[in-house]
Amino acid sequence: MPFASINQQDIHFTDHGGDGLPIILSHGFLMDEQMFAHQVAALSPEFRVITWDERGFGQTRYDGEPFTYWDSARDCLALLDHLDIQHAVFGGMSQGGFLSLRAALLAPERVMGLVLIDTQAGPEPAELVEGHKQLMQAWIENGLSDEVADYIANLIIADPSENAKWIAKWQAMDSQQLVGPSTCLLQREDISDRLAEISAPALVLHGTEDSAIAPELAHALCRGLKNSEPLVLVDGAAHAANLSHPEAVNPAMLDFLRRLAARRG
Repeated sequence: MPFASINQQDIHFTDHGGDGLPIILSHGFLMDEQMFAHQVAALSPEFRVITWDERGFGQTRYDGEPFTYWDSARDCLALLDHLDIQHAVFGGMSQGGFLSLRAALLAPERVMGLVLIDTQAGPEPAELVEGHKQLMQAWIENGLSDEVADYIANLIIADPSENAKWIAKWQAMDSQQLVGPSTCLLQREDISDRLAEISAPALVLHGTEDSAIAPELAHALCRGLKNSEPLVLVDGAAHAANLSHPEAVNPAMLDFLRRLAARRG
């Protein structure tokens, strides 16, 4: 089972192999690398796909200390160093997008492209922070109730068969591991005014039924990025469009990656 000792964490990752263009996929809040199973199947071995578990999730051994998405971006870059990969496409869903955008600001020379799924550049909406904070605090202190689990699963996934798989994972988690990640999520800053600094080609995909991050924020993301392609709306998808609607997401990703690879000759 592969781990990399990075920034005082033991980061769990999977290098799915292949000699093609590398793409590193970063998952959303409460998820883990398995949320990209459909993309791994579609993209490899034509592309070298790397998936990983971010701090507080999956099999990564997280030290429990406070962190920001800048730290997560450095984890991602350091993981590429561990794998001796100098340049890659950075793909991320929701919080995976938050850290991928920050990686593009920290190390623009290493980012060949961005695939941004149901994400944005802004902070958590101020009017929602307190409610989300209370929800997470109740989970951490009292465990995950069935009612809250169903609410979160429908917010993120909205697919009955997938919902059950992820609820089982959440119920098995050490809830204390959520303190740092939830604080990071709710206290993230706005980087909208820095999007123009990012010159990497970008593909933005967003579920039309995403109520966690509204589609208009994806439009704003496209407008802010210098080299974004037109927004790809995934009809009927909620927050985790790549998980629930891979038949719409995967062809768009493949087309984008193939064009990036062709440009590099």
